[in-house]
Amino acid sequence: MQKTKKVISRRSFTKLSTKAVASIPLMGFGNTLYPTAPKYKNEIEVSIFSKHLQFLDYSGMASAAAEIGFDGLDLTVRPKGHVLPERVADDLPKAVEAIKKNGMKPKMMTTNVWGVTDLTNKMVLETASNLGFTHYRTGWLKYPKDKTISESQAAYGRQAKELESMNRDLGLIGCYQNHAGNHVGAPIWDLPPILEATNNEYLGVQYDIRHAVVEGGSSWELGLRQIKPFIKSIVIKDFKWGKVNEKWKPINTPLGEGMVDFNKYFSLLKTYKINVPVSLHFEYDLGGAEHGNRKITISKEEVFKRMKNDLNFLRETWRQAP
Repeated sequence: MQKTKKVISRRSFTKLSTKAVASIPLMGFGNTLYPTAPKYKNEIEVSIFSKHLQFLDYSGMASAAAEIGFDGLDLTVRPKGHVLPERVADDLPKAVEAIKKNGMKPKMMTTNVWGVTDLTNKMVLETASNLGFTHYRTGWLKYPKDKTISESQAAYGRQAKELESMNRDLGLIGCYQNHAGNHVGAPIWDLPPILEATNNEYLGVQYDIRHAVVEGGSSWELGLRQIKPFIKSIVIKDFKWGKVNEKWKPINTPLGEGMVDFNKYFSLLKTYKINVPVSLHFEYDLGGAEHGNRKITISKEEVFKRMKNDLNFLRETWRQAP
């Protein structure tokens, strides 16, 4: 057992955080948030996935993100998102104005864009490019049952090449998220044959460690080695296995309470010199905010506090990772 380095756990981190804030005046939102953790020179920048703030308008979303301590937002620009694709020309500038007013810059967004022929998709990307965004998540893909996986990979590779060409013209980087289940990219190993059709410049992967561990178990490190040249952004969240209605399923948890070994993961990111935009997700119970609900069943102050706990845990664990 290694004794030279103290590894932080969620339980010990929470105890330390509670003691640290006991004598410090709390800030904003009815004085319910933990104070912002201090920034370090090697601090990673973290954006919040705006899906979890969809119970707020643009102004409330941006001010909450800034006061909780995030560096930016990963804005949902998709059906049922903060910005609807068909209204992107009118509404995305409004969202960006709120983001800038709160001292942040537009950088990340999550879309359902894949392919270059859909006019609405083009409008989403063109508008985002003009407003200063740099990275976006694409839509997901599935393997048709009437084709072999190899045939589908070849077809998706051609589409990826076309999408990258459009991204290059717009100065945007598209990121395909690996997602557990029967999605393309769930096993990680099937993505390189698709992405190798591109120049690996304006299209790559949004690497999701939670989904990688769900599908890869203890072999997730091999998948990371395989996909690391293509990683353009990353998602942070946690889970554990448990029984739901007598069936084993992944159960989402706050960071540090699940199965993701963040100390090991962050150490590998540092070793591989992967320095890309980071989006923090909250998929566990937040009174409906975890699902992007417009109305939530717990106080927004409680939602913000839980978000702050995860953000502080992420940053502290990053600092301690060798």
